[in-house]
Amino acid sequence: MKYRNFRLFFYGQSISLIGTWMQRVAMSWLVYRLSNSAAILGIVAFSGQIPTFLLTAFGGVAADRYNRRRLLLATQILATIQAAILATLVLSGVIAVWHLIILSIALGIIDAFDMPTRQSFVIDMIDNREDLGNAIALNSSMVNVARLVGPSIAGLLIGTVGEGLCFTINAASYLVVITTLAMMSVTQQKNAGKATVWQQLKGGFSYVLGFAPVKYLIALLALLSLTGMPYVVLMPIFARDILHGSSRTFGFLMAASGVGALTGAIYLARRKTVLGLGKVIVISSFLFGVGLIGFSLSTATWLSMLCLLLAGLGMILQLASSNTILQTIVEDDMRGRVMSLYAMAFVGSVPFGSLVAGYLAGRIGAAHTLMIGGACCLIGSLLFSRKLPALRKQVHPIYLRKGIIPAISKGL
Repeated sequence: MKYRNFRLFFYGQSISLIGTWMQRVAMSWLVYRLSNSAAILGIVAFSGQIPTFLLTAFGGVAADRYNRRRLLLATQILATIQAAILATLVLSGVIAVWHLIILSIALGIIDAFDMPTRQSFVIDMIDNREDLGNAIALNSSMVNVARLVGPSIAGLLIGTVGEGLCFTINAASYLVVITTLAMMSVTQQKNAGKATVWQQLKGGFSYVLGFAPVKYLIALLALLSLTGMPYVVLMPIFARDILHGSSRTFGFLMAASGVGALTGAIYLARRKTVLGLGKVIVISSFLFGVGLIGFSLSTATWLSMLCLLLAGLGMILQLASSNTILQTIVEDDMRGRVMSLYAMAFVGSVPFGSLVAGYLAGRIGAAHTLMIGGACCLIGSLLFSRKLPALRKQVHPIYLRKGIIPAISKGL
């Protein structure tokens, strides 16, 4: 927090992300209210996330070529417009599922450029690399405070005044982050020489596939996102049909996951070194799977919230630990492209999982679908643990060369 640019970013994003989480919860509930279909839930989620899978790599190239602050300003302005249109349609009473699909696609395109730019922008705000891990963890804390507060507020508002106000608040919250970005003073990035977009895109993929630590970190994240993260899409089914609750129950379930995630983020923010994060990734992936399986078996609200707290803890520990290691081992001129593949693994694989989960939930039930996803997370954790000793050996000389701190150079 001693860096002015990071403080501005932190405060602006903290407010904006509360609105973002309110919109996510309201969108899921609105889709299920209009359609009463698990398959439609999966389709809308797919439509909003598939642009991330297709376009995030290009977003990473843009983050390496152009000024990241200006790119973020552009994406936030476009996201404001999207939220304002959504709010207008809902409040006027003309909203339909096809509107939600189109607007979800639009936001997915925006996010494809926003996410890799935002992830790689963190290092532009931090002068001392030793503080990078703490900055990433604080960023995760910010996201998960919003994940805790946003769904709780949304659950109360949906039950009293409807979804429209949630979308309106989200549109207004973007204005805060736009203002803080405009107030920043960040050194202008240099454009990427004479290399074409396609050459840079190819170079990014070659770098990731040829460097085992990056490749396996991203592969594990993709597996967990594909098989585990669709629990968010299925949440309305658990809240209403399995736990026999309301939109308020839905909000509390999302908030429980946020409490776990916030706990994990605070733990990481207090760490002094990246030493041992490899083990954290293995354990957290296992916890994520256990939490999902427990949630799939639960028929009591309090137990479901406890299981989601565990799942949220595992999810953020895995996500933020992977982010920290990637940010500290990749070359600076590859940062945007590597973080775009990180974002693609985290968010881009989710649409396929959402689509499959929506289909399976309609066939075998949401509980069995989620149980299968949790089991896949457990398997991924075990496979990654077997690769960890070899990955440590490859990371060791990189930390020595960069001279981050002596403790870091001892292992992953």
